[in-house]
Amino acid sequence: MSQKQKPSTEAPIEGNINPDMPPEPETDDTPAVIDGAQGTEKAATRKKSTKKMSNAAYLKALEKLEAELVHLQSWVIRKGLKVILVFEGRDAAGKGGTIKAITGRVSPRIFRVVALPAPTERQKSQMYVQRYIEHFPAAGEVVIFDRSWYNRIGVETVMGFATEDQVDHFLRMTPMFEKAAVKENGIILLKYWLEVDMDEQARRLEARITDPRKQWKLSPMDLKSYSRWYDYSRARDRMFKETDTHWAPWFVANSNDKKRVRLNIIQHILNSVHYEVPKDPKVTLPPRQKRGDYKEPKLTLKHVPEVY
Repeated sequence: MSQKQKPSTEAPIEGNINPDMPPEPETDDTPAVIDGAQGTEKAATRKKSTKKMSNAAYLKALEKLEAELVHLQSWVIRKGLKVILVFEGRDAAGKGGTIKAITGRVSPRIFRVVALPAPTERQKSQMYVQRYIEHFPAAGEVVIFDRSWYNRIGVETVMGFATEDQVDHFLRMTPMFEKAAVKENGIILLKYWLEVDMDEQARRLEARITDPRKQWKLSPMDLKSYSRWYDYSRARDRMFKETDTHWAPWFVANSNDKKRVRLNIIQHILNSVHYEVPKDPKVTLPPRQKRGDYKEPKLTLKHVPEVY
């Protein structure tokens, strides 16, 4: 695995009506995103009968991908690449777990995760994308957005936090904003939508209610948005239609199976960002210094009980 292909240029959704968007290139490729709520949600249920992946098989596959992510990290540093990974999806779609799988074996100083809280009053007075741009990568960095500027067409639209004029303006400007990031600033932008079906989302949210380890994940907003499934479907479809472009396409991932979606997305990242595997340097540990006159002092210290 010495080289990886360049970022995908899969065709955008047909029928994009954004008036500020230039004509889309002709292509015979299949669109990267399924058009419409029915098609996208069918994609999430298409593999329901797939045999469950064992933990052993998952960890074995993940270990190989983690090694490749470390190689990618070295290449990002070496070449000064700037990469943004955007993760969007319904509540309990698996965004957090996927991000943890990506970042498990890489440096948090290179792979930075950004999960912004609700905006402050000062931030509300700024240009909408300003607080996100502050976190954009410098050379040699990968920034992962756990939800992003697309909150405007997601939760802010469905829950009534943004006016229709604000949403329309966002949808007109976002393709141009992303084009400037990609074309003029050399950012590699990969946008992922994790698609979970109704039953699986309900199962995961119910687990958050009953499992003490997961209760912190359940917010009042989750409960409010749970009942508005089709409002979110309409918002998602509108987002796809207006912001799926050939310079920043959306990639939909079936997330009903947490293990498989993590592996699939990591593999897609590795296939989308060109990198080369560096030659392993010859490293040997140097000899330790001699004890000399060092003597361990007799100190009264508190120790952690060895319970296990």
